[in-house]
Amino acid sequence: MPQLPDAQAPGSISLLARSASHADPPRLGSFGAVFIMLKSALGAGLLNFPWAFQKAGGVNTAISVEMVSLVFLISGLVILGYASSVSRQKTYQDVVREVCGRAVGQLCEICFCFNLFMICVAFLVVVQDQLEKLTGSSEGEMPYHWYTDQRFALFIMCLVIILPLSIPKEIGIQKYTSVLGTLAATYLCVAVIVKYYLMESHTVIITPDVSSWASMFSVVPTICFGFQCHEACIAIYSSMENQRLSHWVVISVVSMLFCLLIYTLTGVYGFMTFGRVVASDILMSYPGNDVVMIIARLLFGISIITIYPIILLLGRSVILNLMLRVQRLVLTVIWITITLAIAMFVPDMGEVISVIGGISAFFIFIFPGLCLVFTMQTESVTPRIRVILTVWGVITIVVGAFIFGQSTTIAIMELFNKF
Repeated sequence: MPQLPDAQAPGSISLLARSASHADPPRLGSFGAVFIMLKSALGAGLLNFPWAFQKAGGVNTAISVEMVSLVFLISGLVILGYASSVSRQKTYQDVVREVCGRAVGQLCEICFCFNLFMICVAFLVVVQDQLEKLTGSSEGEMPYHWYTDQRFALFIMCLVIILPLSIPKEIGIQKYTSVLGTLAATYLCVAVIVKYYLMESHTVIITPDVSSWASMFSVVPTICFGFQCHEACIAIYSSMENQRLSHWVVISVVSMLFCLLIYTLTGVYGFMTFGRVVASDILMSYPGNDVVMIIARLLFGISIITIYPIILLLGRSVILNLMLRVQRLVLTVIWITITLAIAMFVPDMGEVISVIGGISAFFIFIFPGLCLVFTMQTESVTPRIRVILTVWGVITIVVGAFIFGQSTTIAIMELFNKF
């Protein structure tokens, strides 16, 4: 681990002007950092936002929850950047292990792996939904045959495309396809807005049901899944040319505001278009023969097919570090098989996102809160600042624990209600 230069002794570093000097030369500018943050956050989570707005009890309630959540989302990003500068580590897991200790670091690796696993499940659910629409089976346009079933098509896709892409140790296609998720999300946002204004009449029921605390918090898992870029933010911060924490605050705020704009516009207009009958995957609410939405389905499908192997690679590397005796090919086949089985038998996007939102609370709330609390025990700051930031860290941890418990409980109850 690089040593701290004499000119940057702990007592002389301001909380809002801290720089981290890493072994690798920094090379990322402000625009590039914002763009990569957007690439990390924008994606398939957008599909669930109109449904989440409906579940929350309407536009006003959902936006209110979004705005409160935004404070914690930005706070988590800033804390992680600060923790990276303190620990001199470049990955999320390494920062947590260095700052919070080995036990918390191992918990972080387990949560990281499980989160990636459930994201793969969500991706396959999205692909299955689009296959269902493209084959016309959801609307009875084609007679049913086993070989036209979307689950069979998904199995063939995993076997022929995803598995071969996932076997190599390194995946070079990432540099060419990583922008597709952002492109698909931006295209869908514009398409949903345009489709709303092209409607001949707006007669859908958008009057919300009686709002409750439970319905209000039901939007939180979708927000956590949609805005989740915290695992990647430390690598982005470590690669930045200007690593002053005040500059990182600006990057975090700008990135989250862009995400907020795209997610909110899609949520509002998608909900106003379909009202209470909006599907958990907004693309499922549009007809299968809608050319504009067919393009959106293709964009999301291609981006997911190419991103899935990258997510698998990250999760596989964590497991191989913990279980060196497991062969890479065997682990890859097991991973794809289990995620495929879950996607086939739990095809509701909302239920999958409830689980992901719960585990995301660790990365957005709990681990950043722990990093802040542990950092305040060792850093040279004034007693007042130490107390204020420690209290904020504890609040963040408590909120994260509540979101994890609430989201996971809802997901389990909805799953049991189906059997």
